Amino acid sequence: MKFSYALILALVGALAAAVIISPLAAFALGATRFHFPFPRIFDRTVMVTVLAALILLRRPLRFGSLLAAGFRDPRRNWPQVLWGLAAAAIVMALLFACAMVAGAHGGPGLGRLYRRIPYYLLQAGVIAIIEEAFFRAFLLGGMTADLGRRGALIVSSAIYSLSHLLRSPARFYLVGFHPAAGLHNLQGSAVQLSHPVTAVPAMLGLFLLGLVLGEALILTETVYLPIGLHAGFVAGVKSWPALMTPGVSLPWWIAGSRRFPLISAPAGWAAALVLLILLPKLCGTGGARRSSFQLVNL
Repeated sequence: MKFSYALILALVGALAAAVIISPLAAFALGATRFHFPFPRIFDRTVMVTVLAALILLRRPLRFGSLLAAGFRDPRRNWPQVLWGLAAAAIVMALLFACAMVAGAHGGPGLGRLYRRIPYYLLQAGVIAIIEEAFFRAFLLGGMTADLGRRGALIVSSAIYSLSHLLRSPARFYLVGFHPAAGLHNLQGSAVQLSHPVTAVPAMLGLFLLGLVLGEALILTETVYLPIGLHAGFVAGVKSWPALMTPGVSLPWWIAGSRRFPLISAPAGWAAALVLLILLPKLCGTGGARRSSFQLVNL
């Protein structure tokens, strides 16, 4: 079975299972002292069912071998994480500088930010490892055999973008058992795509970010540089609200939407494109593959 066919089977089966299981999980949790909004329960259920499906179909999906290839030789490759963090920090610093020129000078949360930076970095690191393992080492690596490097990079980046948008915008709690809640939550998540004014900018920004992270894996052949880049960007976005000055509304070209700040803004798109062009130079030439887009050497 081709990787792409096995992947579609795994994802469809996992999503169907999550629609059925999540209301049961919410009902069970409702009988305890733990109370969580249903969209969060649904998201966590999807993560569990997707992992279960990947394990069940691990042979046609080459799940273990793809992860092992992406995370190989950590002792030699771990410095790439630091290079990724440094590159992301420079990009975020430039975006923050643009925001300050546009009128942001920090609010009451700025002092608290300095104390929370270690927490943000830890949280960003966990997110980066999980997402790079799935979207780059597994998804991009597996699709390459079916679609080639360029096709796999584009499709995996599109899936990465959509997966971040298909989340319920509402925060609600369930009382009692509602068997159709999972389906309603899924429908509510998909409705966001019918609002192009808010969906398209975020989708474009996330797609470009996916291209950057995927190209970093292709050029280095491991996930370590993408993990560093990803963690740096997540930490920067989490720090963004502290930079905002109360009562000052920044222009859209730098702020973007409230749900996806920076990444949905033209300044963020430009930063991603510049980084995509510079990646072959940043990665060096020794042992690295050619860029998927055969970018002109600068």
